[in-house]
Amino acid sequence: MWPFICQFIEKLFRETIEPAVRGANNHLSTFSFTKIDIGHQPLRINGVKVYTENVDKRQIILDLQISFVGNCEIDLEIKRYFCRAGVKSIQIHGTMRVILEPLIGDMPLIGALSLFFLRKPLLEINWTGLTNLLDVPGLNGLSDTIILDIISNYLVLPNRITVPLVSEVQIAQLRFPIPKGVLRIHFIEAQDLEGKDTYLKGIVKGKSDPYGIIRVGNQIFQSKVIKENLNPKWNEVYEALVYEHPGQELEIELFDEDPDKDDFLGSLMIDLIEVEKERLLDEWFTLDEVSKGKLHLKLEWLTLMPTAENLDKVLTSIRADKDQANDGLSSALLILYLDSARNLPHNPLEFNPDGLKKAAVQKALKSGKKINSNPNPLVLLSVGHKAQESKIRYKTNEPVWEENFTFFVHNPKRQDLEVEVRDEQHQCSLGNFKLPLSQLLESEDLTMHQRFHLSNSGPNSTINMKIALRVLSLEKQARSPDHQHSAQVKRPSLSKDARKSSFKPQVPVSPTPDSNKPVPASPVIDSDKKTDTAEKSQPPNASPQWPTDLSRSSSSLHASNFSYSPSHLSVKEPTPSIASDISLPIATQELRQRLRQLENGTTLGQSPLGQIQLTIRHSSQRNKLIVVVHSCRNLIAFSEEGSDPYVRMYLLPDKRRSGRRKTHVSKKTLNPVFDQIFDFSVSLPEVQRRTLDVAVKNSGGFLSKDKGLLGKLLIPLASEELAKGWTQWYDLTEDGTRPHGAS
Repeated sequence: MWPFICQFIEKLFRETIEPAVRGANNHLSTFSFTKIDIGHQPLRINGVKVYTENVDKRQIILDLQISFVGNCEIDLEIKRYFCRAGVKSIQIHGTMRVILEPLIGDMPLIGALSLFFLRKPLLEINWTGLTNLLDVPGLNGLSDTIILDIISNYLVLPNRITVPLVSEVQIAQLRFPIPKGVLRIHFIEAQDLEGKDTYLKGIVKGKSDPYGIIRVGNQIFQSKVIKENLNPKWNEVYEALVYEHPGQELEIELFDEDPDKDDFLGSLMIDLIEVEKERLLDEWFTLDEVSKGKLHLKLEWLTLMPTAENLDKVLTSIRADKDQANDGLSSALLILYLDSARNLPHNPLEFNPDGLKKAAVQKALKSGKKINSNPNPLVLLSVGHKAQESKIRYKTNEPVWEENFTFFVHNPKRQDLEVEVRDEQHQCSLGNFKLPLSQLLESEDLTMHQRFHLSNSGPNSTINMKIALRVLSLEKQARSPDHQHSAQVKRPSLSKDARKSSFKPQVPVSPTPDSNKPVPASPVIDSDKKTDTAEKSQPPNASPQWPTDLSRSSSSLHASNFSYSPSHLSVKEPTPSIASDISLPIATQELRQRLRQLENGTTLGQSPLGQIQLTIRHSSQRNKLIVVVHSCRNLIAFSEEGSDPYVRMYLLPDKRRSGRRKTHVSKKTLNPVFDQIFDFSVSLPEVQRRTLDVAVKNSGGFLSKDKGLLGKLLIPLASEELAKGWTQWYDLTEDGTRPHGAS
């Protein structure tokens, strides 16, 4: 299919993107693509998951792990500014959802398919001549990071690509479905956070200035910053639309605000299926990826009701019945499908002589242009003080938009929807109308689908819209008196101990009794389903890329903020601790000496130091290298009682303490079983330039002479198979060189 996909992409660039860019800005009117070559390396699908539960019988839901590393050539020029630029290569890694619906009783059996990413994919673009491009007037406020952010967000819900396969399918209904629910997030407080600010050159640990980044799909909220407090109280509320589940998650990251780079304070990921089941959760959650800290959240799953019978109760619960404020919590959701407009006036002066700016008239007269040319219409929609704008349609008085909008409504009895059609070219109004939302409350199913007549416009000017109101209702689940909610919300797929070992590997793990052992993880190749549980539970390590409109942001984010990514990888680390890592040259010499003693004139087997079994795989879904340490066999005895082995790993060249991963210690055994999962946050192209450093060590007691190296292994990760993964036995050697798979 790849050559034909390339043909489609070239057609899309030339017939859709090029005219849209030309029309978007006067300075870009001479924009054109001079070459479009997507390359011969096709898109790879590294894994497929099919959902069978909680799914409508007339649809099929697939999640595809997409990986594309393409050496493409896309060249563009803007003749007016003698500007040439282009793209040399593109990488995209992420999970793409494909929905096949509706299923029908005739060929081709599937009515349409919809494609989108559940969360922002990892996107890397290698530009040529980007500085030339950013010097063009109208583009000079942009940066590489902002451009990537715009592209990434366009791929994520609620944006979607819908392809009808049969003509009867109501494409509008598929492209803009009603959300599955609304998640109300009470971001309350945290306890016992790490103190990141230090004084006296790091001797005195201070406090932190914590704030949170909350994500659901491409909806991002940022809390206020609480200064110098390890037990901050935010008491903020956010409301987010949930379009897809299973699959969508609530992601939260906490950071300590700093003048240079913000330090990471922990993360949390909550499966929304669990929230929907419980409807109301009020809990303390332990933060992942840090040694301490808890976060208090109250989560409400609100269902969308097509009747107004519960409205008074809802209004009372959010206190909207007492005031006329346009903000505060929402009682309803307004969903609006903007279809098209007809018979818009050609000449704005005919019906609205005051609406046209004088400067625009003078400019038109000077240039000799006729003012009665077709307008460039766009629609401005507002409810209270929340406003949204449609796309611009160029040179037409019969525009077709086919766009969807949603508004949270505080009180539909008192609020109005205001609609204004504007001409972007002449900066004037082409007509407007106002719809009191109380009219929707009297309509069947709280829905209206009709042509609305425009005031202050031409005699037959109309706009076609479908408008639906849905009341947000918190339906508490009927529970038996003895029901106890288990806090599985975080990661229902992984046991508590396995979570401890896989998410907090930088915390020293004390030896655990056998009863506490993590659930053994199966090799990746054997079962995609089992490893998917481990993979699903890894919290993403992506730093927040600031969007241009952070909802309810209390701190002003300037353009310069786009240039940094607060991430816990940027924490200033101490130099590698000698005490923490004894795989030093002296340890290697001791091991060689021990080998000679063991040999004692006899020939040792193929693997004199024994072997280790590892599963290694890169997850594009989580942007992490996942390593499962299964077991070792035939290790050498360190003392008369055997050895107390554990496994230590680094992803070279990183040898910082925070980059170290350790298993638990197995006592008095030469064939230890660990079955522990670890992860390193690193992209696929980056990990292929790295080496995994694995050492099997003898624990010994504190200050014991029995500490020592049992064997080493260095695995270069420059493998094409890394996305698929492999499980293999490796020989251990004295210094880790010449590693080769034993089986």
